[in-house]
Amino acid sequence: MKSDLNWDDLRVFLDVARLGGLSAATATTGLSAATLGRRVTALERAVGEALFVRSQSGYQLTQAGEDLLSRAEDVEVAMLSLRRWKEGNHGDRMVRLSAGPWTSAFVASHIGAVWSVADRFGLELVTANQKVDIGRRNADLGLRSQRPTEQWLAGRQIGKVAYALYSGLNLVNGIAAGYFVGVVGEGAQIQSARWLQAHHGDRIGLRGNDAMSVRELVAAGAGLGVFPCFVGDSDTRLVRIASPIRELETEQWLVSHHEERHDPSVRTVGDRLAGLMGQHGALFRGELPRR
Repeated sequence: MKSDLNWDDLRVFLDVARLGGLSAATATTGLSAATLGRRVTALERAVGEALFVRSQSGYQLTQAGEDLLSRAEDVEVAMLSLRRWKEGNHGDRMVRLSAGPWTSAFVASHIGAVWSVADRFGLELVTANQKVDIGRRNADLGLRSQRPTEQWLAGRQIGKVAYALYSGLNLVNGIAAGYFVGVVGEGAQIQSARWLQAHHGDRIGLRGNDAMSVRELVAAGAGLGVFPCFVGDSDTRLVRIASPIRELETEQWLVSHHEERHDPSVRTVGDRLAGLMGQHGALFRGELPRR
């Protein structure tokens, strides 16, 4: 029997639909895959129809799911507008910054350059491998590897990011055998993971489904791995074994919504981020001396 729809379940549905699966949505929702699965199933019971076709490769929307997505996005825009009105009445603002796992970790480790308790706004990190929809106000700012193409988004290039091959300090175990550590799951779609699969797929001995576990495997000597230079060169357990891979170099863009970029809080965070990345530009470009 159909029942009333719950906004919290709709928010879960939006994340799963946009990211294509439960595991990817755990990063944006903070919920476990098992909890997400139960929430999606509950929403399907409330709607009275299947919203996804489930497979090992992810969750694909059914026609009913597509129909609900367009309507749920309209509700989301209204709820975000209401939330901002409420935040404005309290004199506070939450600025949401979206970035990939490595960039989010870098910002977190330098949080003092981006936010302080004296600010009249809070900061929320939205970490995901896939682009978070700034147009739908799922984030206020995004650090991306490409110029935005959507007409409602504004962007400025603030740097470049180099990638290289790294090993652990001790050439043991998989490294000694010439093996590589690959990536599965959502992270397998990023450019560096595809490059590794294309060039060394036959020598991948282990895989991890998130960036941090891949780094731990490489640091432990399980095999060679590809990392952004700002990650590999900052980790004393890793050694860069070759020059940056030219074809993997990406630009770094700071992206915002046209209507939000002049908001004082958003502008402040954006300027601080640009300054932070500029200060560490040589590290991101892979230009620091190798250890």
